[in-house]
Amino acid sequence: MSDSVPRASSGARGAAVGILTLLLTVFVLVEVNRPALTPQAQLAAFALFGLPLCFLIRMTPGDPWWRRGLDLLGLVSAVAGCAFVLYWSGLGPTSLGDRAGAETGLDIALGLLGLFGVLAATARVIGPALPILAGLFLLYAAVGPHLPELLFPHRGYSLARIASQGFLQSQGVFGIAMKVMFAYVFLFVVFGAVLQQTGAIRFITTSARRLFMGTVGGAAKVSVVANAMMGSLSGSAVADAATTGTVTIPLMQSTGFTARSAAGITAAASSGAALVPPVMGAAAYMMLELVDPPVSYLQVVQAAILPALLYYVALIAMVHLHARRHLVTAPSDTESEERDEKVPIQAGIVFGVGLVSLVVALIAGRTVFRAVSVALLIVVLASLFHQSTRPDLRKVWASLTRIAQGAAPLVAAAGAVGIILGMVTLTGLGTRFPATVLSVAGEGLLPALILIMVGSVVLGMGLPSAVCYLLMAILIGPVIGQLGVPPLSVHFFIFYFGMMSMVTPPVALAAYTTAGIANTPIIPAALTAFRFALAGFALPYFFVFRPELLLILDGGRGVAGAVVAFLLGSAVVLLLSAGIVGWLFGPLTGPVRAAALAAAALLLWPPAPDEFLALPNVLGLAALAALFLFSYRARQGTAPAIRPH
Repeated sequence: MSDSVPRASSGARGAAVGILTLLLTVFVLVEVNRPALTPQAQLAAFALFGLPLCFLIRMTPGDPWWRRGLDLLGLVSAVAGCAFVLYWSGLGPTSLGDRAGAETGLDIALGLLGLFGVLAATARVIGPALPILAGLFLLYAAVGPHLPELLFPHRGYSLARIASQGFLQSQGVFGIAMKVMFAYVFLFVVFGAVLQQTGAIRFITTSARRLFMGTVGGAAKVSVVANAMMGSLSGSAVADAATTGTVTIPLMQSTGFTARSAAGITAAASSGAALVPPVMGAAAYMMLELVDPPVSYLQVVQAAILPALLYYVALIAMVHLHARRHLVTAPSDTESEERDEKVPIQAGIVFGVGLVSLVVALIAGRTVFRAVSVALLIVVLASLFHQSTRPDLRKVWASLTRIAQGAAPLVAAAGAVGIILGMVTLTGLGTRFPATVLSVAGEGLLPALILIMVGSVVLGMGLPSAVCYLLMAILIGPVIGQLGVPPLSVHFFIFYFGMMSMVTPPVALAAYTTAGIANTPIIPAALTAFRFALAGFALPYFFVFRPELLLILDGGRGVAGAVVAFLLGSAVVLLLSAGIVGWLFGPLTGPVRAAALAAAALLLWPPAPDEFLALPNVLGLAALAALFLFSYRARQGTAPAIRPH
């Protein structure tokens, strides 16, 4: 679920990582099921265990002296600040809340130290973009009176007020973002790590190979399906890419794909991990706190089913047409051998039992953390029945390491986002930006959606997907209810474009991961990933114009509307794929490609509330039929050669 890939630890640091991770896991499992601390004390303890991991998993013996010094200073600052908040929010004789606005000098000093520790930890495991953004918001809070009108000036705040809002009270570091990580996301990191240690990865990749190897571009389709299945238990683009990419990228290269294409396909496929039920990404759990009126986790999972399916349909279409255009070759002997590889049935049973038990618990009405706790216990018990899945000390240690690598960036990102949200609340910025969106929405829903999309994509160029979603959802939250569409549709719209940040250059974290595996330059790989994911960029507009695609069936079109929306969505992604790749049954000329893209736009046209199809939709379907007929006839007598791609 993390959006970054930390380094592995070894020796004394490895032991410290394992012990801290074990303590963190036990603490969360106990505290979410049998709470004994106040909410702020829970989050302070969660950060107290999690933030040190950010430094420990990154430290290496070859680090320069200044790096080691900064790590030590950041670690001590984070521990001191979190321990202070833990004591004075649940264990001390009074609470920080009792002296809000009248903090002592010691309070302020520890608050500033805590802010530094959070930013240092974030920079260590995620990179500079997010801590720099948080730092700019801190600066914005301090210099408000001196800003030009364009940058929303305000009266300005002292260091004491900034430290209080950002760290000491419950609207900053220990606010909604940390709450989501603690109450929802961390347990899914544990769940995914344990499932992976049972052999689920080999089951996923082997099953996908048997399904697609031997078809044109089969290796790329294996990557798409394997990443979708892996995403159902990880919810993280980077973890997904790093885990499956080590298998699927060399496989694609061995069947004729270039390193850049292999890296791009895997990155695009892994980016959909946050959309695949039942685990999904951190942003999905943030919806439980942000959507108004409130929705259940089961409603979020239900809403994600068809969009996730359509996203991977779009990718399969893209890689199939790409392979037809560039890699029209006969299946090789290697592909046949891969297809005949034995599927590890025992690991598949554990994988299936884990996901089914999670879904059943949710359907039975269990809370999210109780459902994943039950599913985790069932997975552990099911894994004991066969030697190949049975955990041993080596597997347990590997699971702890994987949990640390997944959890540490999430804790740091939650803290940094909390700082930003605290400053947004303090300065009143959260009420000014929505007014801009609302004024644009007065000119029509589409302009408002385009503005939201641009904001999400721009933020996504430098921030992890969950962070991007949270910031946009908080900023425009006050006006979502005034856009005239179901609030869940708008939240999914933001969520989807935040998810695309994983393949949006220049900071495309999933592509960074796959480029390293494929040994190809990062930016070309990111651009290729963006191109393969491009066919899915139209889907969020369907969420809004046709809410039935999210299985929101309160309108007049009901289940039939959901079926029509899915079929139209499939037609849209097929047209976009053909237009982008320039191939259907054969090569497409420039004007025909433009016509395919125009037909896709016609299919996106929203119908009236009581209609299944608008007139532009009918015209789009007619154009699709004409394109199929034209391309099929044009194929006669063509024999495309294999070309570099």
